[in-house]
Amino acid sequence: MYLHGTSRINHQGHLEIGGCDTVDLAKEFGTPLYVMDEQFVRDQMRAFLHAAEQCTFPFQIAYASKAFSTLAMCRLVDEEGLLLDVVSEGELYTALKADFPADRIYFHGNNKTAAECSLAIDAKIRAFVVDNFAELTLLQQLAEKKDQTVSILLRVAPGVEAHTHAYIQTGQQDSKFGFDLASGQIMDAVKQALQSSRLELEGFHCHIGSQIFEVDAFQLTVKKMSQLVHQCQEQFSLQTKVLNIGGGFGIRYEKSDEPISIEDYVKGIASAVQKSFQGKEIPEIWIEPGRKIVGEAGTTLYTIGSTKEIPGVRNYLSVDGGMTDNLRPALYDAKYEAMVANRANEKPNQIYTIAGHCCESGDILIWDCPLPAVKIGDLLAVSCTGAYTYSMSSNYNRFRRPAVVFVRDGQADLVVERESLDDLIAKDRIPARLKKSTSIY
Repeated sequence: MYLHGTSRINHQGHLEIGGCDTVDLAKEFGTPLYVMDEQFVRDQMRAFLHAAEQCTFPFQIAYASKAFSTLAMCRLVDEEGLLLDVVSEGELYTALKADFPADRIYFHGNNKTAAECSLAIDAKIRAFVVDNFAELTLLQQLAEKKDQTVSILLRVAPGVEAHTHAYIQTGQQDSKFGFDLASGQIMDAVKQALQSSRLELEGFHCHIGSQIFEVDAFQLTVKKMSQLVHQCQEQFSLQTKVLNIGGGFGIRYEKSDEPISIEDYVKGIASAVQKSFQGKEIPEIWIEPGRKIVGEAGTTLYTIGSTKEIPGVRNYLSVDGGMTDNLRPALYDAKYEAMVANRANEKPNQIYTIAGHCCESGDILIWDCPLPAVKIGDLLAVSCTGAYTYSMSSNYNRFRRPAVVFVRDGQADLVVERESLDDLIAKDRIPARLKKSTSIY
């Protein structure tokens, strides 16, 4: 397993993250356990900010909180000075409860409800990313009712198909997200927005997909979006203030992955911007990394349980977690690497398929994973689980969702408590007709 961030093998032969021995973490907090390398998260944010500062035009970095959203994470983002992208009232509420400045929050979503929009307007967030005509109408009505002006970006489907899994392509023409560019639908949206006295159209947004390993797709996106900006300037005299190119920057999950550096992503985008706006005023450029900031910073710890050998076929190794704490392998066929954290110096001499504990044949975390011969009670560490694991976790089979700890400089802080059995049934109700009656004989 590749060691990311502050991870290392200590003198006891244990995996250590943020100066904390993972064996000790498992004993203190239990397993499954999400471990987040706080220093690595901060370093990734700072790398994006530093790259942006090298540009000759305004360049803003926003954290896409759908990757991993907790009160503590929102505090980190605030301290490092990024904008915050939210996609639901839950993410917005989390940010506001963490005292994240509302004027640095913007709100995505392809089907925002009136209640969600109302909450965001009342909080006075920075902007809405508007996805469709219904939302334009809704925001106009709510803004009139509240006697406010709402800043918006229009989301565009630019017709760029990034080289990634079909489920996480979002920029192609046939997408549930955004106004279509190819058919001219976006121009109708611009016209409707400009006719509204309550909507302030600041610019445009797009997002072409996730886990993208080349800069070419982003450069093509910049070219297409800049053409839209120029067209709107000519046709509507619209001065675009913000152009958001989205996120989707790839990370290393396994050996075959070859992501480029943060600096190269930003440089590539900036170069395309300079070329596309040559001789014209450049709008403020935004990008929204999520996975690139937290993905490699996360490690999930599991306790190894039963094993099953099928002679000549496969060796199964079962752990006390699975698709309830990491849905990505079942959903996207995502690949991961792992090590036995309490015997991290031992060389792998066996091949195991790591199975989750859910009652599903598809609950497999890693196929054909090289490990040393395992024992019941060993500690398995799966790397690069910081993004889209906790945020996708569930109570399927009535399993409890894991705890989350931040580790830094030898200190481990609990930022999300492990759910209790009582938490599982806290919202359950038994109707009167199903309650047991007490009979007296």
